[in-house]
Amino acid sequence: MADALARAVGEIGRAPVSVMHVCGSHEQAIAKYGLRAVFPRGLNVIMGPGCPVCVTDLPEVDEAVALAGQGVRIFTYGDMLRVPGTVRSLADAQAEGAKIEVVYSIGQAVQLARKSADECVFFASGFETTAVATAAVLLANPPANFSVLSAHKYIPPVMEIVAEMPETRVEGFLAAGHAATITGWGIFERFVERHRIPVVVAGFEPLDIMAGLLTLVELVRDRRAEVVNAYPRCVTREGNRRAQEVLWKVFRPTGGRWRGIAHVPNGNLRLRDEFAAFDARRRFTIQLARLWDYAPPSLAQSCVCGDIMAGIASPTDCPLFGRECVPDNPVGACMVSTEGTCRIWHQYGGHLNLGEER
Repeated sequence: MADALARAVGEIGRAPVSVMHVCGSHEQAIAKYGLRAVFPRGLNVIMGPGCPVCVTDLPEVDEAVALAGQGVRIFTYGDMLRVPGTVRSLADAQAEGAKIEVVYSIGQAVQLARKSADECVFFASGFETTAVATAAVLLANPPANFSVLSAHKYIPPVMEIVAEMPETRVEGFLAAGHAATITGWGIFERFVERHRIPVVVAGFEPLDIMAGLLTLVELVRDRRAEVVNAYPRCVTREGNRRAQEVLWKVFRPTGGRWRGIAHVPNGNLRLRDEFAAFDARRRFTIQLARLWDYAPPSLAQSCVCGDIMAGIASPTDCPLFGRECVPDNPVGACMVSTEGTCRIWHQYGGHLNLGEER
């Protein structure tokens, strides 16, 4: 398959051929299994905005930090704990005594809320896959002291933003198989028609990724703007209609900023009016002014996470990468999450061509 990928890239007759995947799990697998050792030199596989923790905007983190400072008990996923806000992270608030707990699911957060006398807020992050779980819990009569601070994101709109960036060099997209299990691969058809850029849905095993990239490069070579499902054992054209029904019954898409990238129309998922009682933004007066006594970290001004997630820059282009910014002391969100490009490159040795090391 590696030989076939090299032939397909060579037949295009120019280099580099640049494609983008929009999933942290794809980048993890590529790095973990050393797949770049078998990628042809003329193929540039870019990680896009596929890390939900990394694109959680600073004001969203600020809201969670402020609620914690107001005495609200906060539940969230582990990756969110050290994501920087404008001036502080949840870990900073926790160190000062705020009630902040890491959970493995929203279901666990609900169980803890039922046993608590405190007001409890689940700081919800993730794309449409995890948003479905949040929606299902809110439809299952959570306790009265429970609410959600949604930082959920929706991937298809940000693909539009990346495709329209003047400096973009992306010639095709490798879409995430688990998200497409929910949405179906048909959701990408209008995108392909508008931008004339092919999309291939791929799974996460090494052979899934190689097969997806080979199909994508062949589409680029043949100048065929199509959607191809390379993950048929899990993904259908229609997707999981029951999950979609649950998702859109609870959430509505709305515009909002993705950290370091841009304002993304319909890229944020917020609770519908019918679920206002469980919406932390409506339930509480969030006192962000309390955070203004703190100065933002000066190093954050040098962080290029936004350009990295947009596919314009690589972690090694950042002057902080591996120096001032490391997993134990992250400056940018891309170094915090296990799905962040900087974290993955730091853990697995960067963008090495392992073929040259042999």
